[in-house]
Amino acid sequence: MQDLFMWFIIFWCVVLIGLFGIGGFFMFRKFLKVFPKADGKSTLDWEEHYVNESLHLWNEEAKALLNELVSPVPELFRDVAKQKIAAKIGEIALKDRAKTIGFDHIIHGYIVATPKRDHNFLRKKLDQMKVDMTPYEHLFQ
Repeated sequence: MQDLFMWFIIFWCVVLIGLFGIGGFFMFRKFLKVFPKADGKSTLDWEEHYVNESLHLWNEEAKALLNELVSPVPELFRDVAKQKIAAKIGEIALKDRAKTIGFDHIIHGYIVATPKRDHNFLRKKLDQMKVDMTPYEHLFQ
């Protein structure tokens, strides 16, 4: 009986160390995003800046399209993904000096903000939406 209890304790120690390691990894990644760059602002600061500066450019149609594009993202991570993508879209729109955020800005920002490992899922979603990706092929490389 004592051997069984000892193995149970060892198993839980291994599980807890593994879970703490995984949690620590993601906490460290978040810490790196908050850490200031050479210009004095962090990645998260720049994301917030671009979202706030471009907020007046968003219309209901653009917001609906962004919500549709991030729908495949698991709900737990959807808000973070939406923030990152919206920041990139806002940055692109501000650099273009656009009056409103249009379809091209959204698709361009969506492709650029999405990690390369997720481009297959991105292409699948754009195919489902019947978006012609020919003008955006250069963004996938």
